[in-house]
Amino acid sequence: MGSIPNCKDLQVVLSGSPKTSAVMFSAGVLGNVVALVLLEVRRRRQKHSASLFQVLVTALVITDLLGTFSLSPLVISAYAQNRSMLGLSHSRAACNHFGFSMTFFSLVTLAVLLCMAVERWLAIGHPYLYERRVSVRCGYVFLPVVYLACALFCLAPFLGVGFGRYVQYCPGTWCFMDLNSGELGHKVYKNVYASCLLLMIACTVLCNASVSYHLVLMHRRSKANRSSFRRTKGQRSLSITEEVEHLVLLGFMTIAFVICSLPLVIRVYMSSSDHAVDLTALLLLSMNPIIDPWVFIILSPPVPRLLWEKLCKASRSRANHKKILHTQSETCSSKTTMELQK
Repeated sequence: MGSIPNCKDLQVVLSGSPKTSAVMFSAGVLGNVVALVLLEVRRRRQKHSASLFQVLVTALVITDLLGTFSLSPLVISAYAQNRSMLGLSHSRAACNHFGFSMTFFSLVTLAVLLCMAVERWLAIGHPYLYERRVSVRCGYVFLPVVYLACALFCLAPFLGVGFGRYVQYCPGTWCFMDLNSGELGHKVYKNVYASCLLLMIACTVLCNASVSYHLVLMHRRSKANRSSFRRTKGQRSLSITEEVEHLVLLGFMTIAFVICSLPLVIRVYMSSSDHAVDLTALLLLSMNPIIDPWVFIILSPPVPRLLWEKLCKASRSRANHKKILHTQSETCSSKTTMELQK
């Protein structure tokens, strides 16, 4: 693909099949819908209202679902009609929408992940401040601010001031910010975008590392306080277990986003014009909304517990059934022995 000229002006799709896009779209929609159902089931089972962490997880899943609906149908339509993003509309509307959505949802997803990491960092590392200053209302106030800030940044290419622009990439089914422009404004725009991603990734990793450190300290303190009442120990052990489950979920989501977005960040700073590299980086970035919900489904705290409870109940019922059969057989044999003795 590196030898294909003028991909920015293509009117038809050069190569590829809609099957991959259709599979990605189906997996993304299914995963996000299942994740939302699990969140709702968990909320109804709880006696108290949803926590701030659960609100942020729900926002992340909804964001991924919106991102999937914003991008995949356009790609499938382009393949079905054999028209590129520019060919789908004469006014560049499809290409601009695709470029805006790619940029916007990548920024929002990582921003929400960062909010989740900061929330855990405050809850574990600074519990007194967290109890006094942080509430679910903070999430409802801060999330719109995050969405608005990301939207304003992504709208900059539409202002016509030379600060960023969305262009088409080979094979004609992708649009994103111009990564190969030599103009100063476009260079600054893509570097600001990559720097924001890199900064948020670093802050998220640091927050997760700090939470891990504090959880280790909590575990050591719980071991040192073995002489405490058994009930207190049980409550503390349960609290540590829940925090570890949240950390594992957040950690794997962060790893997934780093794997999906870091190639694009490196590509921005490299400033090369390899279409194959561009396509690979954009494809990885579009995979994140598909991976996130499945990570949540597999690692969400209720799921391992529910599976474990069912396995335990099944094993107990089998053990009880065997015990009953054994008791009945012993009773029958004892009765037979008594009758023979008579």
